[in-house]
Amino acid sequence: MPTRVPDSEFEDRLAAVRGKVDEAGADAGVWFGATSIEYLTGFDHIQTERPVVLAVTDERCEVTVPRLEVERVQTNPRIDAVHHYFDYPGGHPIETAAEMLAGLDAETVAADADGAPGVMGYEGPALSEFVEVEPQSWVDRMRWAKSDAEVELIRESAKWANLAHRYLADYTEPGEHPVTASQRASMDASRAMLDALGDEYVARTRGDGPVGAGYITGEQTALPHGHTANRRIEEGDVLVTGATANVDGYRSELERTMFVGEPTDEQRHYFELMLEAQTIAIDALGPGVSLSYVDEQVWEYFEEQGVTDLAQHHVGHNIGLGGHEPPYIDRGWDEHAEPGDAEMEPGHVYTIEPGIYTDTYGYRHSDTVAVTEDGAEMLTYFPRDLESNVVRL
Repeated sequence: MPTRVPDSEFEDRLAAVRGKVDEAGADAGVWFGATSIEYLTGFDHIQTERPVVLAVTDERCEVTVPRLEVERVQTNPRIDAVHHYFDYPGGHPIETAAEMLAGLDAETVAADADGAPGVMGYEGPALSEFVEVEPQSWVDRMRWAKSDAEVELIRESAKWANLAHRYLADYTEPGEHPVTASQRASMDASRAMLDALGDEYVARTRGDGPVGAGYITGEQTALPHGHTANRRIEEGDVLVTGATANVDGYRSELERTMFVGEPTDEQRHYFELMLEAQTIAIDALGPGVSLSYVDEQVWEYFEEQGVTDLAQHHVGHNIGLGGHEPPYIDRGWDEHAEPGDAEMEPGHVYTIEPGIYTDTYGYRHSDTVAVTEDGAEMLTYFPRDLESNVVRL
C-alpha cells in the first residue's frame, strides 16, 4: 500500500538530470515548471503570478520562491538553500533567481524555459538577460516512463477511484441532482481513504478531499468535455462518469457510460460499439507497439462500422503527475515523435478512452492501463460490460 514517492526516487531523478547538465556542458539545470520542480524535489506548489525557480548543479540544489512559500520548502531535505523575494510585482523573482545562479557560479544554464510562464498576469524579464540559456525538456521526457514505485501509486489511486465510482453508482437515482450525488460519493470515498491510510496519506489538497467522482448527464454527454447540467437525473438518462484519487500527486482515470433504467436498443448499439473499440485498443497495447498503430486500429474499426463521423478525439494519453501527459495514442504520433520515441515502453501508463458522440448522447469508458515488460496491465477495474453499468430502478 504505497502512499508516497520514496526518497530513492528523488535521488535517482536528481542524479539523472545532473548527468544531463554535465553532458550539455552547462553550469546548472534550471526549471520554472511546477510539475518538473515537484518531480525532481517533491516540493509541490500552485503555479501563480509568483514564479518558483529551481537550480541544480553537480553538488547543489537551490530554489527561489516567493516569501509565502519559504516555510513550506525550507524543510525539504533535497533542497540545499532557499532564496526568496517578497512578492510580485514589488519583488523581483528573476533577478533573485539570477543572484542565486551567480552564487552557484552558473553562467550558462540549461532551462525548461527562458523565464517564468506568464500566468495570472505575470510579466517578467527573460532569464537570458542575466545568464546564457540553452533550452532543455529533460524532465518532461523522463516522466513518460514511470518507475515501479510510480506505477504503484497510480494503482493505489485506481483502488480509491473504484470505491468512489461504486458509491456514485449506488447514489444515482431519478430525482437526484448530479452535483449532490457527486459530492456525496466523493466525500464518502475520501473519508474511507483517509480513515484507511491514516498518517500514511500525504496531504495534497486544500479543503477538498483526496478522492473525486462525478458525471455529466443527458445531452451534455454528447460533448466530450460537457458540463454538469443544472437538472435532476431522470429515468432514461445516459451518464458519463469520472473518478480519480490523488496519491502523492499521482492520479488514475476511471470513466464509465451508464444508463438510468433500461437502455434503448439504439443506446445498447452505441455502447457496444464503444466497448469494442476500447477492447481493441487495450488488446493492442504492449512494449514496442507504435502509438499511432493503436489509434489506427480503433479508427479502422470505426470505419468498418461507419461511425467515424461520431468520433471526436484520439484513443488516449499518458497519465501520472499530470492529468494529460505525452506520449499520446494518436494516429499522428509517429510523425510527431523524435526518432525512437514512437513506441510504447514498459512504465508508460495510458488512459484508454475512445468515444462515440451522437447528436443526443455520448458513450465513453476510460481505463488506466500500464505497459509492462510483456504486455499491459489494467489498473482500473470497475466492470466495463453494459449490464454492470445500468442503474436499476
